[in-house]
Amino acid sequence: LLPHLLHHRASPPPIPMLRSGFLRAASALRARSPRVIAAASAFGAAGATAAWAVGDPSPALCKAAKGGNVDWYALKEDLLSLMESESAPNPSKDEASNGGGGAIAPMMVRLAWHCAGTYDVKTGTGGSDGATMRFKPESEHGANAGLQNARTLLEPIKRKHPNVTYADLYIYAGVVAIEACGGPNTGFRPGRSDALKPAEPSQDKRFSPDGRLPDADAGDHGKEKTAAHIRSIFYRMGFNDQEIVALAGAHALGRCHTDRSGYWGPWTRADTSFSNEYFREMLENTWTVKKTHKGKPWTGPLQYEDPSGELMMLPSDLAFIWDPKFRPHVEKYAADEQAFFKDFAKAFKKLTELGVDFSK
Repeated sequence: LLPHLLHHRASPPPIPMLRSGFLRAASALRARSPRVIAAASAFGAAGATAAWAVGDPSPALCKAAKGGNVDWYALKEDLLSLMESESAPNPSKDEASNGGGGAIAPMMVRLAWHCAGTYDVKTGTGGSDGATMRFKPESEHGANAGLQNARTLLEPIKRKHPNVTYADLYIYAGVVAIEACGGPNTGFRPGRSDALKPAEPSQDKRFSPDGRLPDADAGDHGKEKTAAHIRSIFYRMGFNDQEIVALAGAHALGRCHTDRSGYWGPWTRADTSFSNEYFREMLENTWTVKKTHKGKPWTGPLQYEDPSGELMMLPSDLAFIWDPKFRPHVEKYAADEQAFFKDFAKAFKKLTELGVDFSK
């Protein structure tokens, strides 16, 4: 029996919620579980740091899940405890929480998205089945920089719940993270398998080549080429323009890092709060090319910043308001958060199930 993660979120306050808002949302999600987890989590704040180490998962753990049922309620509890921790390491040279890389929940959403977003509907390759990011070369693809931190933080939880597959765990962590940040219940269906060794897509369709995930700039800094690139990536998976924009709304969470993508900064002022602020900022703020960073010339790739220099947009973000077919969807979601939540939940569930044969 899977936990019924009921959607429950009030309208956002006039000012963005900070970390306290995330903790309230996570607490409310925990309280809505049909039963209370009696045993204290092994991954709670006290003494948790010793259980978390940074680095690639041990090859010995890249094996099939044991047979038997998964206690999804207990698993959710452990995921929430991890996401609430400010001591769980997410190292980066940038100055954010958890060692510089920022809060854990947004990183788990990115992990789920990057696992699933490699699918090709024509060839049937890629997708979340197999948890193929555990293996090289996919683990070292440029788009996945920093996600070794997410995978490693999930290792103690995997050991505690050996019956869950890595593939299900990575997606479930993203689903729990979205709702823990105040977002919608996207739904979750288990049944993904784990690859046991690296392979070429021609040998195992769960694997995919590099280049399947979207770039932040196609060379024209957010104009026609970038919009065309975005469409080519998402059309390959079977999404339409409306679904593309809805999925992009996940940029309300998290931030970019100079030692990962090369870009810097958050999209919103509440990067652990799932909301429609990404769309509102895009339309209501003023965006200019970033020239400086902390008083020094900016040497990273071209990105845009607001007048404060504290928020950023990628060229691929602003493509959504510069493209005449994308823009109406941005305007809709900026004006109606509930419509965004509804459309995002549907599109995200579709994304996470691409290429998965649940009948097996």
